[in-house]
Amino acid sequence: MTASMTSRIEHDRLVPPDRGDRHTESAAPDECAPPGDYTALMGMFPTGVAVITSVDGAGRPHGITCSSLTSVTLSPPTLLVCIRSSSPTLDALMTAGGFAVNLLHTGASATATLFGTPVADRFARVGWRPSATGLPWLHADALALAECRLGRAFPVGDHVVVLGEVLTATRYDGAPLLYGLRQFLPWPADPGRPAAPANGELHD
Repeated sequence: MTASMTSRIEHDRLVPPDRGDRHTESAAPDECAPPGDYTALMGMFPTGVAVITSVDGAGRPHGITCSSLTSVTLSPPTLLVCIRSSSPTLDALMTAGGFAVNLLHTGASATATLFGTPVADRFARVGWRPSATGLPWLHADALALAECRLGRAFPVGDHVVVLGEVLTATRYDGAPLLYGLRQFLPWPADPGRPAAPANGELHD
């Protein structure tokens, strides 16, 4: 990885929100919507599908399917992803100080399923190579790639919200893969003709 990627900024560890931020205390579990109702609600909000990748201290690649991805700000270009706090990919990106966002094309539903389930040797089953900054690039399945420097990271429930400053953004030919109503869909979305069934939920 290049010096610009490995020279981590001060937020390369989990930090809580600033005390000056507006926030409220978390609701008690019995005050929240049942998990099934919440899952059904979010299933009605189709999203793109990405695989977040990074490397650990030994240079081994790690990756996980993620539909919790959004733009934060244009200046500086910043995005956020939400990853399970127990994810080895989270540990890897915290160690590396950076991560890649591989936006999947409409033909990559099998790769989305692969990286969304607990399967060993995921990278042995896909086409990938190191990006310009040394991060895993799923060149056979990605229609776009963003290489990010780790910004703030803070826990929310059983996930960690990770901010990344986008260092490079590269687009290729193709249409994006979508996920909604608990299935993968082609672009433009046609719920009557899914690209492929998803094996249960995507767990970021």
